[in-house]
Amino acid sequence: MSESKDVRANGITFHCRVDGPADAPWLVFSNSLATDLSMWDPQADHFSRSYRVLRYDQRGHGRTEAPAGRYSFATLLADALAVMDALGVAKAHFCGLSMGGATAMGLAQQAPARLDRVIVCDTPCASTPASAQQWEERIVVAQKQGMAPLVEPTVGRWFPPETLAANPQYLAKIRRMIAATPVNGFVGCAAALGDHDYRSAVASVTRPVLFIAGEKDGTTPAAMRQMQGELAGSRYVEMPGAGHISNLDQPDLFNRALDDFLRA
Repeated sequence: MSESKDVRANGITFHCRVDGPADAPWLVFSNSLATDLSMWDPQADHFSRSYRVLRYDQRGHGRTEAPAGRYSFATLLADALAVMDALGVAKAHFCGLSMGGATAMGLAQQAPARLDRVIVCDTPCASTPASAQQWEERIVVAQKQGMAPLVEPTVGRWFPPETLAANPQYLAKIRRMIAATPVNGFVGCAAALGDHDYRSAVASVTRPVLFIAGEKDGTTPAAMRQMQGELAGSRYVEMPGAGHISNLDQPDLFNRALDDFLRA
């Protein structure tokens, strides 16, 4: 069973997609900045055989409303819970990447009763003064020039040079997603990314956590290995050759890592 849904949650309308058997456990996927729920297509295809897969476009992304203003992660966490409420999801496994990964970690700390297993991908789970400055610079570009000037620099940060040279089909899809991101949504979520910290309380998490990072995602793998070392019982898996969008660079390995973790 597969259906597209628009639901009212936390004051705005969210676009969602639900795939898989009605009686299966819920598995939620949360997208990164400047993408939409279709970034999870390889995971939805695989996991909808065994799980009730919920994907949603985060606030300001895809076909979800994009209110003006700077968003906070408190709002993004409330959004995720409100979407789950609107669809009758009492408890779910939750997987997010980058902005979605920080959303997953925030929920694990603040709403553990709503989550079962948690998968945090390609995020250090905290901003730094340097990253906050970078986000402010990108916000100015988006406000003045729109998303077009941000497409190639973003793709260049997200994907290793050898992936760009090989030019897999999904790169064209990613470029379209970045270009199509509403400026309000980019600005709002970039502001949240420039001011968050779920890193310092990682040891307090009580849910089972799997950390995943692309091997070539800059300093992120080191940050995530450190978090895994601080969170008793958690796991860390590195995707060889993958960059920031590790689920698309290594979909089969990514799916296998999730499968192993969810069945543990």
